[in-house]
Amino acid sequence: MPHIAMVSIPAPGHVNPSAEVIRELVARGHRVTYANDVSWADALTATGAEFKPYTSTLPAAGNGADGDMIDQLTLFLDDAIAMLPQLREAYGNDRPDLFLYDIAAAPVRLLAEQWGIPAIQISPTYVAWDGYEQEMAPYVDQMRADPRGAGYYRRFEQWLHDNGSSITDSAAFQGRPDRALVLIPRHMQPNADRVDDKVYSFAGPVLGDRAAQGTWTRPAEAANVLLISLGSAFTEHPEFYRRSIRAFGDLPGWHVVLQIGSKVEESELGDIPANIEVHPWVPQLEILRRADAFLTHGGMGGSVEGLFCGTPMLVAPQAADQFGNADRLVELGVARRIDTAGITADQLRSAFLTLIDDPGVRATSTRISRELHTSGGAGYAAALIEAELPR
Repeated sequence: MPHIAMVSIPAPGHVNPSAEVIRELVARGHRVTYANDVSWADALTATGAEFKPYTSTLPAAGNGADGDMIDQLTLFLDDAIAMLPQLREAYGNDRPDLFLYDIAAAPVRLLAEQWGIPAIQISPTYVAWDGYEQEMAPYVDQMRADPRGAGYYRRFEQWLHDNGSSITDSAAFQGRPDRALVLIPRHMQPNADRVDDKVYSFAGPVLGDRAAQGTWTRPAEAANVLLISLGSAFTEHPEFYRRSIRAFGDLPGWHVVLQIGSKVEESELGDIPANIEVHPWVPQLEILRRADAFLTHGGMGGSVEGLFCGTPMLVAPQAADQFGNADRLVELGVARRIDTAGITADQLRSAFLTLIDDPGVRATSTRISRELHTSGGAGYAAALIEAELPR
């Protein structure tokens, strides 16, 4: 029985996209182990994989990474350096036939090379295209000009050198894998026509069964439903929630589901109109299947779910890749982008009405949803992985 080892970090946006693929590989008779922080043990053993714990140094889920891009990259480098000896111990006497590794599980590429084991990067977001490095060069130069950034790159590249990596350029090490499985639809990939199909295979969306997340019943009197969710990490925005309540409270014909996360109390929001229900967490995909509009932060998971369900989106990016995702959704013709910091309740309502009154947005959302229902999926992803197993 081939042994396939998956390694990821303790973050929903990195674990959830691959969970159904792991479940499918187990169902096909493979022995699958999954290394992650112990906090994910129950969720990952539920896929049928054998759990291999390591201790992550990343902030706990829901606490978001403070600081600028250099600070956030440093957090991931610290975690990678701490992860490597733990993975070496976990797999030293149980070496797999194939490694699968999340884009943030950099040490696996080192182990794979050291042990002569094939490895596939699993990307839950978009990947590099031909010319990407040249286009990003001004941003990289700006970070290298900062003493903290220079220190980050110097430390990363020294770590690679000390561990015998044949690739000592940090950007190439992370962004140019030998083989990669991309768990998003090609629709969300910028410059998709410039992506090397011999390296990158798009297998998204991979959504799977979300029954364990609970159910939601659309109220019988709701002519239309709007879901508002800023994801699981960057949710501490009580003022934006209050503006949303003013914008959509008593909006004729609309029922609103508002997710506020774990850091904001409902009591901070003031009076809640009868057409708005407030929750710290909701089964997002379950609601999107029945919703008519989605106000989202533009995380890749939510963006793909909105596309899959054919739900027009108002996108309020908060951090990381969400700004690029928002622009991509607008480019596709299924969304409008807003700024949570400066927008007023009246402006928010106006942007929303402009979105839902545009027949082109609705038609495009429906067309892309139909396309996604006939592409990708866990079975397709598992077959691509099986093709890489040593024979």
